[in-house]
Amino acid sequence: MRILLFSGKGGVGKTSVAAATAVHLAAQGKRTLVMSVDPAHSLADSFDLENTLFHGATYDPTRIAERLFLQEVNINRELKRHWKDISTYITSVLRTTGLSGVEAEEMAIFPGMEEMSAMMYVNQYRKANDFDVIILDCAPTAESLRFISLPSTLDWYMKHVFGFQRSLLKAARPVLNRLSPAELPPDSYFRNVQELFQKVEGIDTVLEDPQTTSVRLVTNAEKMVLRETQRAFVYFTLHGLTVDHIIVNRLLPDSVQDSFFAAWHASQRATLAEIIRYFDPVPTKQVPLFAQEVLGYERLKGMAEQLYGAAEDPSAITRDTPPFSFVREADHYEVRILMPFAVKGEVGLFKKNDELVVEVGTIRRHIGLPTTMTSLTPVKARLNERMLVVEMKEPA
Repeated sequence: MRILLFSGKGGVGKTSVAAATAVHLAAQGKRTLVMSVDPAHSLADSFDLENTLFHGATYDPTRIAERLFLQEVNINRELKRHWKDISTYITSVLRTTGLSGVEAEEMAIFPGMEEMSAMMYVNQYRKANDFDVIILDCAPTAESLRFISLPSTLDWYMKHVFGFQRSLLKAARPVLNRLSPAELPPDSYFRNVQELFQKVEGIDTVLEDPQTTSVRLVTNAEKMVLRETQRAFVYFTLHGLTVDHIIVNRLLPDSVQDSFFAAWHASQRATLAEIIRYFDPVPTKQVPLFAQEVLGYERLKGMAEQLYGAAEDPSAITRDTPPFSFVREADHYEVRILMPFAVKGEVGLFKKNDELVVEVGTIRRHIGLPTTMTSLTPVKARLNERMLVVEMKEPA
């Protein structure tokens, strides 16, 4: 099974590109699910489904065409399915602060619940082999990064905090409940957390496997959008995912010759050349600005024809270069991390236990080291063109 993530700055048209890709794959005979993991769902809108404002019918996989299914994760339904004990406890605590029942229930929906629910579905469909391709229409860049970092964050919590926290509270709960203004979480709360972890366990490995998962960054030929696309490339790479295509959407066609657009043409051509140069050797696809809004199955099909032609398989593996690797040199080991666009002053790193921690901007990535390197210490780092190389040796 293949998993394709479409991400980019809000408003660049990634939902339309994701939906068009799904239409194309289904037409090629592949069982395809396109799933929205953006809390502000617009995937059903892109297919122009005639339904209620919030598209309640698409909370579960909904058939759009032959071999094509759509799903928009609804957090209120997911609370009842997967988060019952957790949300019940949080709601009860919030009620002690004076919030009404409805307000407390709304506040009990904390960041990450929706993304985690989507991750559980992806893992479930993967294990059951329900689809040949799953396309994820992700939220804008910052939320997308939270989505892909959740499995490793939860894995760290389960390994380092969960067991201790659960055991401590089990022993101290009878006493502390008499002293605390709010009841401490019951064991069912921790049992629910453990069950959730089991449902997403292993998905981080799947996301980091370029034979299964690829990221497609959708952008526009605009300077400000390009900057965010560059940052997204670094961040996805830092989290171990492989970006295999850059899709430049809404390029003015050459047929538009009105003098009003002359400056736009020149600006787009210059930025497009910059995009191609920056991301090389990652291939760049170009999509024109259409005369009408890309809305509904037929227009999505037309966009897919511009993107892929008749024969191209969008699910094909075109790039499997790992974003980081471990290399043995003569007298030291090296961790090599693909990090285009980063500059020396933006990168920080340190070693913590058996992990190398790399920081770029506001993003921190924990890279698990092989057993042979866990006793080593980083002694030197250099940015070699597009690669961060960290030398590691035995401590003196």
